[in-house]
Amino acid sequence: MLNIQVIDDPAAATVALEPIRSRLLSEMATPTSAATLAGRVGLARQKVNYHLRALESHGLVKLAEERKWGGLTERLMVATAASYVVSPSAMGPVAVDPGREVDRLSASYLIALGARIVREVADLVRRATEASKRLATLAVDAEIRFKSPADRAAFSNELAEAIAKLVSKYHDESAPGGRAHRLVVVAHPLPQKSDPKEQS
Repeated sequence: MLNIQVIDDPAAATVALEPIRSRLLSEMATPTSAATLAGRVGLARQKVNYHLRALESHGLVKLAEERKWGGLTERLMVATAASYVVSPSAMGPVAVDPGREVDRLSASYLIALGARIVREVADLVRRATEASKRLATLAVDAEIRFKSPADRAAFSNELAEAIAKLVSKYHDESAPGGRAHRLVVVAHPLPQKSDPKEQS
């Protein structure tokens, strides 16, 4: 089972996003029969089988085992991944593209960059898996609380200067066997957490 499976086929995305099928996927981390799933989600076994066939036809679940019970065969199905992400490429020509964004300081541009990361890395992971190779990546995730907008601006300037210095040091346009990499640095405010006292 994959940790994350990126869905880039529009039909598969439609199947996975249907609420009942999404719930079934969440219940299938281990091999499970239609009868067991029916009991968990409160549907008839025949209805569950219908949804499982749709999920299987789009590669979202797969056969894990078959068990013989008298003259019957019970199929145990398992999800192909622990979680799923729908790639922006599933949207076809209307998929977000940072090349179409003009304001590089806008939230829309940041979203477009995130969408491109999902699209590009998903394709690279697929190719690496097919070649039985490991994909070398780097990710840094940190939280910082600025005491003022001035400090935030100063941090941004220093970070940009540090990155420019590193890029200048390590970038080699003509190195034999070299490979270009994409570096994206983003910053956005953290969503505010609701105060439990306000909910009571």
